[in-house]
Amino acid sequence: MNFLRNRLVILGLVLLATILLYLLLPSIRQGSMEPSLDVQKMGLVAASPPPAPTINMSIRTGQLPGDPPLFFREALPVDAFGRQILPRLQVVLLHGQAFSSKTWEELGTLALLATNGFQALAMDLPGFGNSPDSDALKSDQNRVDLLQRFMESLGVRTAVLLSPSMSGHYSLPFLFKHSTQLHGYIPIAPVGTRNYTPQQYQNIQTPTLIVYGALDTNLGAQSHKNLMQLPQHTVVKLEGARHACYMDKPKEFHQALLDFLSKLQ
Repeated sequence: MNFLRNRLVILGLVLLATILLYLLLPSIRQGSMEPSLDVQKMGLVAASPPPAPTINMSIRTGQLPGDPPLFFREALPVDAFGRQILPRLQVVLLHGQAFSSKTWEELGTLALLATNGFQALAMDLPGFGNSPDSDALKSDQNRVDLLQRFMESLGVRTAVLLSPSMSGHYSLPFLFKHSTQLHGYIPIAPVGTRNYTPQQYQNIQTPTLIVYGALDTNLGAQSHKNLMQLPQHTVVKLEGARHACYMDKPKEFHQALLDFLSKLQ
């Protein structure tokens, strides 16, 4: 009798243990899965977002016939998907004596303007880059006519004219003769600012962004002083930058350029 009772007790304990194990099994399984789920969650949090689509930005080149023929580079405006759109503004970029239109391509300025909705046109001035020199550019009027021919040939009606250093020989005469044709003017320590009177400066209403390097104490400081007489001007002084300040501080220069253009809309 005692033997039978003991067997029933043992059988009951085994049955009870089986029931408890069955009830606890889902919790045990869930517990064993949690570390794996945590790792997956951590992986999702830490994963980098998919890269933005790369815009295929092409810079086209061309050459206008005439005396002299003019080589140029152009970047057409595109949207965030690389599709061509109508330009917000047309920006014509000249260059300094040690440079050419290729400078603006290598610096990324042409692509930057195009991806922000602007048409960018950079020319090689006569005697630089791929534009041959000419004896037909001895006067201010000759140089004004050259810029006029360039813009008219490429359908530029209301340009923003960007002009560093030596190219002031072209941009300043154009500004004082055809300021109404310019939507904006961006002189970067240009030559020739002493050739005009205070009254001539004050008659110009073209919005102007004066850019110069803090270390350019010669032409930069001189042009800054003279250009300040333009009524509609703002000034960007690039700290730690020399005469070709856009080369020393391209990020700061590009930001100032886009800020100025955005206010012309």
